[in-house]
Formats: sequence, C-alpha cells, structure tokens
Amino acid sequence: MQETETNLSSPLTALRGVGPALAEKLKRLNLRRVEDLLFLLPLRYEDRTKLYKIGSLKPGMRCLVSGEVLRAETVYRGRRNLLVRIGDGSGQITLRFFYFSRQQQSRFRVGALVSAFGNVRAGPVGVEMVHPEYRVLRPEQSVVVSNTLTPIYPMTEGVQQGRLRNLAGQALAMMKKAPPDELLPQSVRDKYGMPSLVEALILLHEPPPEANLAEIDAGKHPCQLRLCFEELLAHYMSLRNLRDRARKESAVALGGGGDTVARFISGLPYRLTAAQQRVITEITSDLESPHPMMRLIQGDVGSGKTVVAAAACLRAMTCGVQAAVMAPTELLAEQHWQNFCGWFRDFGYELAWLSGSQRPAERRASIEAIASGAARLVIGTHALFQEGVKFKQLALVVIDEQHRFGVHQRMALRDKGVTGGGHPHQLVMTATPIPRTLAMAAYADLDVSVIDELPPGRRAVQTVALPDTRRAEVVGRVRTACKDGQQAYWVCPLIEESDVLDYQAAEASYAMLKEALAPMRVGLVHGRMKATAKEKIMRAFKAGKINVLVATTVIEVGVDVPNASLMIIENAERMGLSQLHQLRGRVGRGAKQSHCVMLYRQPLGQLARERLAVLRDTNDGFLIAQRDLELRGPGELLGTRQTGLPEYRIADLVRDAELMPEVLTSAEMIQRDNPAAEQAIVRRWLGDAYQYGKV
Repeated sequence: MQETETNLSSPLTALRGVGPALAEKLKRLNLRRVEDLLFLLPLRYEDRTKLYKIGSLKPGMRCLVSGEVLRAETVYRGRRNLLVRIGDGSGQITLRFFYFSRQQQSRFRVGALVSAFGNVRAGPVGVEMVHPEYRVLRPEQSVVVSNTLTPIYPMTEGVQQGRLRNLAGQALAMMKKAPPDELLPQSVRDKYGMPSLVEALILLHEPPPEANLAEIDAGKHPCQLRLCFEELLAHYMSLRNLRDRARKESAVALGGGGDTVARFISGLPYRLTAAQQRVITEITSDLESPHPMMRLIQGDVGSGKTVVAAAACLRAMTCGVQAAVMAPTELLAEQHWQNFCGWFRDFGYELAWLSGSQRPAERRASIEAIASGAARLVIGTHALFQEGVKFKQLALVVIDEQHRFGVHQRMALRDKGVTGGGHPHQLVMTATPIPRTLAMAAYADLDVSVIDELPPGRRAVQTVALPDTRRAEVVGRVRTACKDGQQAYWVCPLIEESDVLDYQAAEASYAMLKEALAPMRVGLVHGRMKATAKEKIMRAFKAGKINVLVATTVIEVGVDVPNASLMIIENAERMGLSQLHQLRGRVGRGAKQSHCVMLYRQPLGQLARERLAVLRDTNDGFLIAQRDLELRGPGELLGTRQTGLPEYRIADLVRDAELMPEVLTSAEMIQRDNPAAEQAIVRRWLGDAYQYGKV
C-alpha cells in the first residue's frame, strides 16, 4: 500500500529505512521530501565499473579489486591493526584496518572471497589499502561491478554514504516510474541543447563510465546547465512575485514637495551630478505612485547616495508623513544624523535620533516624538524596529548598507509603516557595487538605480601594496603628511593581540604609533567602545584635533573627513576586495591627492596577490566588485549570511551568470503563458522557503 501512495512530494519517512530520527538528520542537508533527494547532487564520482587485477596496481590508484583471503591477523605496531592479505593469482594486497570489531575480524576466514574499493598505497610488504570499502562474498556470489559511476554525496553526521546512495536510488526509481512534470519551455531547452529533467537527473546521479567528468567538475555539462537554469529561474520568479505583490499593495502617494526639494538642491554647496539627478527623478516617479516603491540605489563610495536619499526624505516630510533612515552601525547612523540635521536645519522640521546606547530619558523623548508624529524624520540603528517604537504614519523607509541587515530586520521596519494608508515606500542603498548579472539574480524584487558618476573634482586615490617589513618607512610617510597638515587612517583587523589570528592588532598599532609619531595626536576607535566614546574620538578627528586615527574596520562605512588623505591598511591580504575598496573610499574626499597603502605579510598567496593587484590597478567599484565576485563568490559580496537569502543547491551565480539574461526572458514567458508552471518551479526548488523574501 505504501508504494502506491508514496510519491515525490511525500515526506522522507515514506521511504524504506527512514524513521523520525534519520529524517531529522537529513534535514541538515535540506532534505525533507522525496523529491529533495533528486536535487542533492553528488560532489564527485568513483569508478567501480572495472575490476582491476591486483598485479597491475600502482600506488595512487583508486580502484576495485577482489581476491581470496590468504591470511588475517591482528598485530600491534604502536596501535592495534587488522591485516587481511588477499590474492587473485596475479598478485597480493593487504587490507589494513585500525578500527574493527571482533565480529568483523571473524568474517575474514581464509579462503573467503572479498571485494574491496579504496586508495592503493605502498606498504611494508607491497601495496595496501587502508580502511577500504569491502564486501565478504558468499560462496555462490560473484563480484558486483557497477554499470555506472558511483556517486559520492555531501554528508552530515550520523548518515553514512551508503545510506544516502540507497535513499537517492529509491527516489530515482520512483521518478522513473512517475516522471515529474517538465516545466521548462521546449524553446529554452532547444536553444541551449538541454536534456529533459528526468534525463539530466539520471545522468548526474548515475553517469555512464564514458561520461565527461571534467565537464561535470567544471559545472558545464548540459545536464547541470538544465538544472542550474531552472533553479535560477525559481529564485528569480520568487523575488519577482514579491515585487509584483508589492506593486498591488497601496501606499501614500507623495505627489507634493517638489518646490521644497528643488530649494534644498539649489542650496547645496555643490552641483549634483547627472547620475544623481537621474536617480532622484526615478525615485520621485516611484514616490508619486499609490503603490510602494521598492528601489535599490547602487553607487560607489563617495558617489553621493545619501544626498539623493535626503531629497526623498524631504519630499515625504513636506507631504506631512514620516520617513525613517536606518543604518547598520552607530557610527554610520551618527554620520547620517549630522548630515541630515545640517541639510534640514532651515526647513523647520523636527528630527529624532534613536539608538541602543541612548540614555533612557532621551530614548523616551524620541519615542514620544515618533509616536505623536512630531518627528517627521527618524534616524537610527536597528533600534528603530524594536518593540515599543510606534510611528504615527511612516511612509518612507531608507535603509543604508542594506546587505548588512537580515530580511527579518528590514521587513520588521517596513511592517511598522503598515497603516490605513498602506505600506511604506522602501529605498535601500549600498556602497558595494554589484555586477549586473548578480543584481538580476539577488535583487529581482527591487528596481535598481545606479549612481555611476563621482562628483567633479574628486581625484582617484593612488594605491600601493607594500610588505609589512617596510612599516617604519610608512610611519615616516605618515609623519611627513601630518606635518603638512594632512590626517591619516591606520586600519587594523583586530582590536587586541591574538595568538590564533596573527593580525596586527589595533591596540598594538595605537601604542606603536603614539610613540613613533610623538608629539602628534593619535586616536583609537573600535567596535567595543561605547557610542559616546567613539563619537567623541570621531568628532575630534573630523575637527582636526587628532592627526592619525587608528581603527578597526568599523570605519569601513560612514566616516567623512575631507582632510584625511592617507589610508594605511594592515594585513590587507586577509580582506576581500570590496571591503578594501570601501576602506580606501574613506580618503580622497578633499582637494589634496590621497594615497592608500596596503601592508601585507609575506609570503603572499596567489589569491591575495590577485586581489591586491586589482586594487592597485583600478578605482572602478563595479570592476572591483566583479573581480571580488569571481575570486570569493556571491556569498561574501552580498553578505548572504546576513541577508537570509537561501543558498543555491546547484547553481553558481558566478559560473552561471551568463544564463541570467535568458532566465529573465524565460520568466516573462512562463509568467505570461503558464502561471501554473511558475508556481510549480518555485515550489520544486524553494519548497518551504517559497515565501522567504516576505518574512
């Protein structure tokens, strides 16, 4: 009865040998339904399709052999060993076991036929295999040679490789009897020469001996392409569904305030770039709509994203509703607070500050002003979305460095704006430029605006990479620059000395520089300091009262000191390209030529050498992001650990980026012509995470 009722959508407990305990362990591999086993692809394959003569074996081979047990004995050579000597007439090999039971030992009777698979190595008396997979055959049995390559699956604690193979085999057998629906349009499959879903899954789980393993290892086999395409399609359509649903929701249309925004822009001490003006126009069009804006602003460090966001906030304030600006760190939030207070001083609107480090009385006053609506603009950290913070009418949410917030946090702030007027408009910003193909895949729920132009007069930061053996020379250069009236950052990855991580610690550098640069003033700022202490140091640095600021990477975002023209980065080889580029962007904001010195510890690995070379050769944030993507992958660039975006099972955003334009075209075709297929594709690949972007 069970076999007829079980299908690919059944829970894993419907399979033979899967009880509640094993099902729990399998969840760690994201396996919940029978169908999930089909998409748990092997990491690699082993060739057990040929039986090798023992006499032909050489060290380094990994192969299948069989022979008759000639001798089995337990010896003590530093530790207990079970040595089983087998032969097939052409030669002999020793099977060596360090971990074995008395029952195992008793099975190796002299004369018994044994098959074994493992790595061949040189031993004390000829070749040997250590802990091979083996089978002691019954007298009437013959050695089983596989017809296909043997899959090696990702494993989790408590689940053996053989068990996974058995379960995947059951799922494949079920699929062959009742094939799943073919959901990709035939035109797409024909264009790329893709096999059917069933053909792709069978080949990848049970490849024939002649399969092109090099192509599979590179992720370029047509069968992998078939699965990657559908998975990218599922994620893209899920995000687009979020966007489409948002467009149907209501929002307060912010149609007024144009004159006020124009007065604000004309009063700035500089002219906006054409890119800034273009993005303000795009945002204005969104805000005038009665549906929520969902827009991402991408812009390199120093491209002027914040003033664009300020124009959007001013429009909301002028329309009589509230706007909120959320930043991931107190330093960045404080920078925004200072900028917005300065910009809006003459417009007559009340602003409120909210952070976790506020004094209780200040916090109560801010919360009351927010709840009453007296505070038209609220700036702060994640404290904005905590319980007890209620807005009167939140119509616009601005989130800076959005990749540092989890989806749950962003949605919590958004939900605070849900009122009779609908949902708030959302504007999210990132100073991490994202390659276009990656943005297509990761931010399909957002409209993307790009500020791809730096303000006039900004000169490229000159960058060099030096071994840390030249630190004294760099200190001398800093002394000269400071005597000339300039200021410098000295960035270190850690706060204190560490035996585990041999980074140059901020406190050690601070002590060294205080002594080496005396009587110049040296300050120290790091993430463990109280917000008030950090703010005091930062204010002193900005005011020119501190010559050199020693800092951890907390200054990666948010600090704007035009007089700082020198950036020293310790252990630059340990950081990613995008992070280094962000740090470098802290200088080059004034009239003087700025420099960045990346100190590295030798010997320098190939990957680190490539990263530093990219920084040396270009200041283009989008090019740097593309190289960072290629060198480190999308998880590091997008911060997927923070964003909560689900990981891809099979697709690779770097390797498969070229598929994204066709994915977009196919998504439109499927959404238009076959909505049922759209839902089925998303459900097949995302399962319970179907609504992930909405949580």
